[in-house]
Parts: sequence; structure tokens; C-alpha cells
Amino acid sequence: MEPVLNIAAYLFTPITDREQLRPVLRERAEAAGLKGTVLLAEEGINLFLAGEAPAVRRFVDELREDPRFAALTTKESWSAEQPFRKMLVKLKREIIRMDHPTIRPADERAPAVAPSTLKRWLDQGHDDEGRDIVMLDTRNAFEVEYGTFEGALDWRLARFTHFPDAASAHRDALEGKTVVSFCTGGIRCEKAAIHLRDEGIDALQLDGGILGYFEHVGRDHYDGECFVFDEREALAPDLTPRTGVAPS
Repeated sequence: MEPVLNIAAYLFTPITDREQLRPVLRERAEAAGLKGTVLLAEEGINLFLAGEAPAVRRFVDELREDPRFAALTTKESWSAEQPFRKMLVKLKREIIRMDHPTIRPADERAPAVAPSTLKRWLDQGHDDEGRDIVMLDTRNAFEVEYGTFEGALDWRLARFTHFPDAASAHRDALEGKTVVSFCTGGIRCEKAAIHLRDEGIDALQLDGGILGYFEHVGRDHYDGECFVFDEREALAPDLTPRTGVAPS
């Protein structure tokens, strides 16, 4: 096993004391020898951290002692070296920017489909009600170039704020089908699924995103790798860092 534990996690939960929480989390992470990024917004927390396994898990356990973060779940992978250069804790308007303040996942999540259930649907070519499955990639276009689900819709998004307009433009292709929105770790596809359901589309989010699917299922129905925002660049379906050449 590689010596550096990498985790990705997010949780939509109201945070009213971001300014006070920021130095506390930064000091705690630095004392534990961790590097990475923590984003704090009024809508929740998003974090990518790496370090020695006991230190990473202790940091998460301490974070969960705060009732607001008790439900935080992490996705783990390993690397031979530290993939981050520094430890940052940033304040953001949104932990993933969509510019739609009415989308509030902390109030009510969109329904989610488990990776194992999605694999079964894709194996059989339809959901349990016999409806066609549409896999919808909610990531930016450059991320999709590294890999995506077989036959997935890719709207060539330059940034996630373009998603609502793209959804309106392509609504007819989604109507009457079971739409599964997916992204790297779940955060974008959670907001995307809520927006689609508000527009009358039967949309689900892939629970845990691509990384969660890799962890529980592997490569079935997925082509390529998954881009990640650190120096590993991308992860293979076995959650190991890429070894090939980046897409052109």
C-alpha cells in the first residue's frame, strides 16, 4: 500500500461561522502535517486532504465531532508522494459555484443511485421500471477528456455555471428517461440533479460520484480515468494515479 492517504469529502450543511472556523481548521490540519484544500461556504464544506493515514483519519474524526459535520463521508485513495504543495482553507460563496441560490442541497437532497445499482441498470440496459438510462456528465469538458461512462452525454461545459443553460437547451433529450447525473466525487452532480428535478426531469445523482463508483464497482461501463484536482492528475478505476500521457 502506498504511504500517503488521500481523501475527498463534502457535505452540504449550514455554516454561519466560516470566518471563525477557518483558522481553527487550518491550525488543526497543519499540526497534523496535512496538505490540501478545505473550502468553507454558507452552504457547506468541501475538502481534499492528504497525509499519513492516522493523521488524516484523526482530522476527519475530530471534524465529525461537530454535529454539523457528523454525516461527512470520505472517499479514499493512496499515492506514493504528497500530491499537494500546501495547506489552504478558503472561504467561498459556494463550495461548488452554480450561481443558483435557490438550489440548496442542505435542505433536501436529490434521490441518489448506489454504484452497485447503477452497474446493474447499465448491465441490463434499463432501470428497474424498464426506463432508458441517460448518463449525464456534469464536469467541465477538459475533465471528460480523461474518461467518462460509456455513451454518456457531454455538453462540453466550460464551467459548472453553464450547466443550467445547457440543461434547458437539451431538455428534450432527457424527458421521459431516468437521468443519472455524475461528477468526480458527487458535489456537482448533487446540485445538477436538484436543478433537473426542478425542471421536471426524473434525475438521480450517482452516490459518491465517479470515485465512489470506482471504489465499489471498478471500471465496468467506464472508459478511461477520472481527472482529479491535484498533482496526481487522474486516477484509474483501481484508484491508482495515472501513468500515461495527458489528453491533448
